[in-house]
Amino acid sequence: MSLIVLAAGPGITVQDLGRPGFLAQGLSRGGAADPVALAEGAALLGQDTGLAAIELAGTPARFRLTAPARIALTGAPFRALLRDAGAETPLAWNASHALPAGAELALSPLAGGYGYLVPSGGVDAPLLLGARSAHLAAGIGAALAEGDSLALGPDPGTQAELLIAPLPRDSTAPIRVVASLQTALFPAAEIARFQRTAFRRDPRGNRMGLRLDQGDAPGFAPFGGLSVVSEIVQPGDIQITGDGTALVLLAECQTTGGYPRIATVLPCDLYRVAQAPPGAALRFRLVGQDEARAAMQAHASALAGLRGRITPRLREPSTMADLLSYNLIGGVVSATAEGSER
Repeated sequence: MSLIVLAAGPGITVQDLGRPGFLAQGLSRGGAADPVALAEGAALLGQDTGLAAIELAGTPARFRLTAPARIALTGAPFRALLRDAGAETPLAWNASHALPAGAELALSPLAGGYGYLVPSGGVDAPLLLGARSAHLAAGIGAALAEGDSLALGPDPGTQAELLIAPLPRDSTAPIRVVASLQTALFPAAEIARFQRTAFRRDPRGNRMGLRLDQGDAPGFAPFGGLSVVSEIVQPGDIQITGDGTALVLLAECQTTGGYPRIATVLPCDLYRVAQAPPGAALRFRLVGQDEARAAMQAHASALAGLRGRITPRLREPSTMADLLSYNLIGGVVSATAEGSER
């Protein structure tokens, strides 16, 4: 059983939870930019959170199935159309679907960000250093291209036609950060100003990291404008460049850097940064160890309870009234509502 790539925009890759533990060998973890969406897709299919899936980097794509398969669609909402026997059917987002052999699936982004096509059984990409994910910055794997054939693992389940209420993604709440090894290099006034600043996501960015636009405000600077000896960095670190610009490192970041780090985003909030569309407002709040530990524990509990947020889908929703009847939130409404109006 395989999935044939009929068309793929740039940056569409296979991703799982990445390769932790290889920083000393010069390899960052990588993996899904939004591991929460990946876990939601796996939950919809009744499978493990580490399932390898197709990450859609805000660009359109089309696929064809060579055999019947179950899939889940999660993450940033896309317009999803099933093309089979000359008919087009809109598919709900944040949902699982049973698709027939020979069917085509067309996906178009609605608001940017990372969406996920999660096949039951996962994408059976080559296993390297314990993961199947592509890591383009390290030369592992490649972006998907027209004509690629992706083998799928065996489907251990049968239940499909489900919806999930995604975990809340509050775009207005400050993103929680903790002190880094170099936070003390910054004056207290600079750290306070960093937390007051209403940043905007700069359009420049990729899976390695993104810039924070602070408008006309002066750049940030440590005491004496010091630079630091290049040392290990990790996803979530917020570096301050020589001109005072803040950079947030993401899943596929480099492993060392010489810019001072004013703070580090909590892992449980980093997906919110990755999913922020260009121009989106981003604020940060420095938290202590106790609050950070509690946030991580709450996040782990929420992920463990994902299956409790799943409900059966009684029919394929085709109108806004259908969608509202499910009493769900997020991309399900956005994606299918858009599809039903066209």
